[in-house]
Amino acid sequence: MTQPDTDVLIIGAGLSGISMAGHMKLNCPDRDFVILDRRDQLGGTWDIFRYPGVRSDSDMHTLGFSFEPWKHDDAIADGPAILEYLDRVVDERGIREHMRFGEEVLSADWDSKSARWTITSRGKDGSESTITARWLYFGSGYYDYDNPHDAQIPELDQFGGQVIHPQFWPQDLDYKDKKVVIIGSGATAVTLVPAMAEDAESVTMLQRTPTWMGKGPRQDIWDHRFRRWFPEKVAYWLTRRKNILFRAYIFSLSRRNPQKLADKLRGMQRASLGDKYDPKHFEPPYNPWEQRLCLVPDGDLYKAIRGGKAHIVTDHIAGFDKDGVKLQSGEHLPADIVVTATGLRLTLAGKVKVSKDGEPVDFTDHYFYRGTMFSNMPNLSFVFGYLNASWTLRADCNSQYACDVLNDMTKAGANVAVPELAPEDEPETVEPWDYSSGYLQRARHLMPKVGKDRPWSLKHEYLADVRDFRQRPVRDGVLRFYKVEEADETSASDGETGHTAIAAE
Repeated sequence: MTQPDTDVLIIGAGLSGISMAGHMKLNCPDRDFVILDRRDQLGGTWDIFRYPGVRSDSDMHTLGFSFEPWKHDDAIADGPAILEYLDRVVDERGIREHMRFGEEVLSADWDSKSARWTITSRGKDGSESTITARWLYFGSGYYDYDNPHDAQIPELDQFGGQVIHPQFWPQDLDYKDKKVVIIGSGATAVTLVPAMAEDAESVTMLQRTPTWMGKGPRQDIWDHRFRRWFPEKVAYWLTRRKNILFRAYIFSLSRRNPQKLADKLRGMQRASLGDKYDPKHFEPPYNPWEQRLCLVPDGDLYKAIRGGKAHIVTDHIAGFDKDGVKLQSGEHLPADIVVTATGLRLTLAGKVKVSKDGEPVDFTDHYFYRGTMFSNMPNLSFVFGYLNASWTLRADCNSQYACDVLNDMTKAGANVAVPELAPEDEPETVEPWDYSSGYLQRARHLMPKVGKDRPWSLKHEYLADVRDFRQRPVRDGVLRFYKVEEADETSASDGETGHTAIAAE
């Protein structure tokens, strides 16, 4: 049987894809891999979003990779610093030579007879090409980078100024001494307001409902201490561990005693805003972490509000005229620029058309397996990051697990690994998350099935996932290994798939 072009095909050169590449370099040095990305450079989300102030919404000691320390002084980092970190990782670890940019992946088909994926991509010139691989790894994130959420804002076409969406930010936008209205109250709006307030005449965040916000330091004082006291890697591990445990505690508190956490957040906001604090603008009608908690580094948003250049208005939009926004309360917000930070649109598998033996795959017919593979889908991994912690924590877990599977396959002489689930054994499905965020609810119909218990669950519990990956064997009785031989040489096979089963040790 001819060999495939590469062992592992990674889709996406952002955090998830680079995590997988880094883990392969460390754990599967004898296996080849290729990374395809539609953009002209690496970075994924951090290359796409270029709006003012774009930054991480969690600390870089957990958003950074487990295998590569974050060396900057700022724990909450801006987009350029994150891209610098990613560039350093791929160059120092010999990953860049495996990257192919300007290649949009269109489709991926699994062929059971040859036990390989055939991936079709399209270049910038419109030409299509194919590459074959044993394993397919989706590191493409879950945003639709072409189509943001359309909030159906009434009469927006009547506005006479500029309308900007953060996903398509024009780099030459001049907002100096302009009146800016930012529609939205999520992480993007919370980032944009203080950044634009530095140069704009005024910036107003217009929200239908408030969002829970938490003030945190841009720099981590304990990280600075650890770096003075310990070697770099030890200091990074300690800071990372501290932050993982702290976030886990805060999230656990939000579920055990949400009122206590809400009172703590209110107290922080009152202390930061003084007489500018108004519960109408800062107290949501839901508990903390029912939607994502927004980070306010060094209280920059609160400082902009106290300084009088930033404002929050809680109301509903009635429409627009050429000079600004008409509100249902009867008020009018004058504006030169309107920014529609109204949310993102989710998609699955980067909109790649996935098929198995020529038949389209509907992921909603499959169950998540260990939060990274799918029931009855061979040689396929996927990253769906944590909703309550840094994305890269899940990406690192999944990458390490994929490498463990690949290494066990090598030892067993297998070339197929598939989590098998018979229809009669399917568990009862549950909701994939207990969050009310609009972008998640809008994407519910896209999601694969989720069971209550492992291995068919999609837990958002990093520490529990780490224990599970460490304690549960790769071949756990669900993940089955097979060896595919040449079709005319296959013997002792199952007849339907042409796979020779390999018994677990």
